[in-house]
Amino acid sequence: MSQYILHHFDASPFAEKVRLVFGLKQLAWRSVQIPMIMPKPDLTCLTGGYRKTPVLQIGADIYCDTSLIAQEIDRRTPAPPLFPSGQRGLTLALSRWGDKTFFEPGAALSMGENPQVPDVVIEDRKAFFNFMDFGKLAESLPAARMQLQANCALLEDALSCDSDYLDGNAPGYTDIQAWFVIWMTRANVPSAESLLAPFALINRWSGRMATIGHGDSEDIPADEALGIARSTSPGDEGSVMADNPLGLARGDAVVVSADDYGRDEVAGELLNLDFSSIKIRRTDDRVGDLNVHFPQLGYQVRKR
Repeated sequence: MSQYILHHFDASPFAEKVRLVFGLKQLAWRSVQIPMIMPKPDLTCLTGGYRKTPVLQIGADIYCDTSLIAQEIDRRTPAPPLFPSGQRGLTLALSRWGDKTFFEPGAALSMGENPQVPDVVIEDRKAFFNFMDFGKLAESLPAARMQLQANCALLEDALSCDSDYLDGNAPGYTDIQAWFVIWMTRANVPSAESLLAPFALINRWSGRMATIGHGDSEDIPADEALGIARSTSPGDEGSVMADNPLGLARGDAVVVSADDYGRDEVAGELLNLDFSSIKIRRTDDRVGDLNVHFPQLGYQVRKR
């Protein structure tokens, strides 16, 4: 039975990144489908309020944010590697480009061009996507098209080398980080083919990326996943870096939140703080004790 449980929904572009990590490594994993919009009670009882998609569960350890999720899977299952050329630091730095500069125009087009998006989803995203002015969405679409293509031009240039993938002759997380926006655009934007037509290298690379697949998934109900968390005792490993600029110590009561959108605060006891990650302990009436993990980049932690 696989240790990996992914809480996600099929249309989530960020979940597609993790599904491709499973595919690249040919892993078995368990899938819990969550709602596209709030409320998400079975998810937030695990996370303490964090609502972004996806979330990875391993026993009573809950991993938030795709960057941290990908690194944790790679740590536990290192072959084949997510960073085949060894450029882990550069790849993770570029993930901020994919998650913001490339993603945001694609998200605007997905919301503004796609007539299939339900009104309830639009209403939910109005409060969630603070980078998007829904009152001026229609008039902003030409600029979003230009920005999407400008980012595609950067990707096209990066692909103009003698290898099949961005990180060499094997796919890695750099490719996944760029691909998820292309995947989202093709899935949701009616003008996608005309927008992407000028980029021959992207289109050939896309064909290779589409063959990676998602590994071997098994659907399970949320109650089963919650039962696994409830029956598992989380470890208390970790330390807090000395003389950190935040003045925090292990055992402090803290809150953690994203610094971009979906800034719901998660409260708990600080177990680990370093340059890479944050780990807190929290307790929920439905599932008991949990460790919730966040990356350092893109998140803020402060004393409660």
